[in-house]
Amino acid sequence: MNRSRLMSLLLIYLLILMMAFLLQRKMMYFPSRFTEVQQDQLMKELNLRSWPSVGERRAITCRIPVENPKGTVLVFHGNAGAALHRAYYIEALQRLGYRVLVAEYPGYGAREGAPSEAALIEDGIATAKQILQAYKEPLFLCGESLGSGVAAGIAASRQVPIRGLLLITPFDTMANVAQRHYWFLLARWLVRDKFDNVARLRDFNGPIAVVLAGRDEVIPNRNTLALFEALPAKKKLWRFENAGHNSLPFEPWRPWWQDAMQFIAQ
Repeated sequence: MNRSRLMSLLLIYLLILMMAFLLQRKMMYFPSRFTEVQQDQLMKELNLRSWPSVGERRAITCRIPVENPKGTVLVFHGNAGAALHRAYYIEALQRLGYRVLVAEYPGYGAREGAPSEAALIEDGIATAKQILQAYKEPLFLCGESLGSGVAAGIAASRQVPIRGLLLITPFDTMANVAQRHYWFLLARWLVRDKFDNVARLRDFNGPIAVVLAGRDEVIPNRNTLALFEALPAKKKLWRFENAGHNSLPFEPWRPWWQDAMQFIAQ
């Protein structure tokens, strides 16, 4: 290969790297967007409502409140879809006696804004503070996939007291996950939203329940296990060997829900 051809290929590769760097958030966040009218209609069909109001829309919750709840679970969903696509968390955890709210991210659903690591964590802290003001302790956080990074960021901020964490298919760092999928783009060094869960949960003292999908095609098992092994807190792993990233046993009657909540609530 002559030198001019090699330089041309190198230039093309550098241009690809630059485009990947500039467009990386388009490759990380896949929000479903609704108008307020569309979202309200969908939530009505699912017996859900916006919280704290239709004007602020920080989260969704059930229209029928839980009587004498054991506490509040604030759920942070994954990188795709919207909060109203995670109604199964509300159904499963309300059966156990918890008030459940699924947080919505900036730029998702009917909310304005643009998603980024800083924006999601800052907004999540604000939502958690409002929930504590409204309902008091105890507050539990549940983070699904990318949402585990948001939950870890809130816990690390120490701005709100968190009783325990339920992490669904979490990871050690987003940089490591990106490198596994996009090694040819030097992703570890290009990622801007690093979501370093290992560093953020290093000093968390509460119990942490971790759910792993044995056939996870999005978050490699090695990244979930690297986080679990690094956790200093009281921890327990639920491993579903035949489940993929989007095929975990989320049916509300599954016994692992109660086992996990008992573990982090004790």
